[in-house]
Amino acid sequence: MRRVVVTGLGAVTPIGNSVEAFWSSVKQEKTGFAPITRFDTENYKVKLAAEVKEFDPEKYMDKKAARRMEQFCQFAVAAASEAIADAGLDMEKEDPYRVGCSIGSGVGSLQALERECERLAQKGPSRVSPLFVPMMISNMAAGNVSIRFGLKGKSLNVATACATGTNSIGEAFRAIQYGDADVMAAGGTESAVTPVSIAGFSALTALSECEDPERCSIPFDRERSGFVMGEGAGVVILEELEHARKRGAHIYAEVLGYGCSSDAYHITSPAEDGSGAARAMKNALEDGGVRPQDLTYINAHGTGTHHNDLFETRAVKLAFGEHAYRLKINSTKSMIGHLLGAAGAVEFITCVKEVEEGFLHRTAGLREPDEEMDLNYCMQSYTEDVPYALSNSLGFGGHNASILIGRIRES
Repeated sequence: MRRVVVTGLGAVTPIGNSVEAFWSSVKQEKTGFAPITRFDTENYKVKLAAEVKEFDPEKYMDKKAARRMEQFCQFAVAAASEAIADAGLDMEKEDPYRVGCSIGSGVGSLQALERECERLAQKGPSRVSPLFVPMMISNMAAGNVSIRFGLKGKSLNVATACATGTNSIGEAFRAIQYGDADVMAAGGTESAVTPVSIAGFSALTALSECEDPERCSIPFDRERSGFVMGEGAGVVILEELEHARKRGAHIYAEVLGYGCSSDAYHITSPAEDGSGAARAMKNALEDGGVRPQDLTYINAHGTGTHHNDLFETRAVKLAFGEHAYRLKINSTKSMIGHLLGAAGAVEFITCVKEVEEGFLHRTAGLREPDEEMDLNYCMQSYTEDVPYALSNSLGFGGHNASILIGRIRES
């Protein structure tokens, strides 16, 4: 199988609309939580979200194109634009049928759904927009990125709830490994700070009702009360190693392994013993040929809900045994909230930067881990060698995905 490397990064996040701005904020432990501005929350118990700030789609596309895209697609195009530029990828020099796209969204455009349902109720079916369906459906992120940049190879839209971003990158990794593509733009995008989304997740008791921006998203803390809705996009350029070398691309890291499993247990709760997530982690390590005892760091799914943090902790212990106590584990969601389908992609970018710079960020806001939370959840940042990073994503429906990266191997 062919080796796969990371040559480009792009991000739109609640703490920065570029990788440079995002990563600088991560190192400074900035958080993106603030009162919701997208709609009136007077009748809502949830008041805070991690919204993207000062995003101008016309920096990445013309006005006409922007009008024909919902925000989740705009975010994807913006992140892809940065990633492609960062990779120095010149599509005029590439076979477009060997360059593909794997960008997923968990829910697509709830904004379009809400808007057109209201129009249907108030004005009748003849007034529903002819663009409603193509603007709503989740595959349009991959579609718009492919159209914008002329990517004519394999085009995928993975939708596995909160595991979407990780699965999207993992499936792109497989496509290159097995020769279906030489280059893939891969990642996830989401824009779900909407009335029905906040109401729905709140009804599930999944969202934090805390109104303190410093204490609303505190994974692994005994006072955690749920996750905070975030939004944004993460897109990376994955490339076959020799293809990258031939064109002199900068190589950030190597993608080594990808593992998946299904809990087959419950539509919202992970398996209580952590067995499903443990298997995904083991599969990723085995796929990458890395011994469990050689891993030192995990970027956890770490949502801040009671069930996730407890059961993910059990999963780590099940997968690693006593070595679990030597691992450093953090949650990027402590700063940007839960980006749903984009979460795994932005967290993958975090892992790439951590491996590159030898820096592990603190789990912001964590003061006192909950009972049974006796692992190292990074209550401080660390500057140290990071040979490998394992990123976990766990989605409603029991979807578990883990992806392993590391510094490029010489052999």
